[in-house]
Amino acid sequence: MELASPQKKKLKAIGHSLSPVVTVGQHGLKESIHDEFETAITAHQIIKVKLVGERDDRQQYAETLAKKHNAALVQMIGGKALFYRRNKDKDNILKGV
Repeated sequence: MELASPQKKKLKAIGHSLSPVVTVGQHGLKESIHDEFETAITAHQIIKVKLVGERDDRQQYAETLAKKHNAALVQMIGGKALFYRRNKDKDNILKGV
């Protein structure tokens, strides 16, 4: 899922005040993490995830989550990643961008 620059800018602004709703810990991406991620992204469209581990591991976790759940990785700063996936049953938060 690709996002245009103005869309990313708006999502980053929204995501700035969010707290992480999913945490990927030292045991990596277990099935329970995927279930939790899917529930959260479906309900909220935009979520922040806390990633624990080495830099390369965190990047791999973020890319795996985005790919498996058809979500866009909007931004990654340190151990926090911001994801977006449009929910057709909810108002489009990117409307007008």
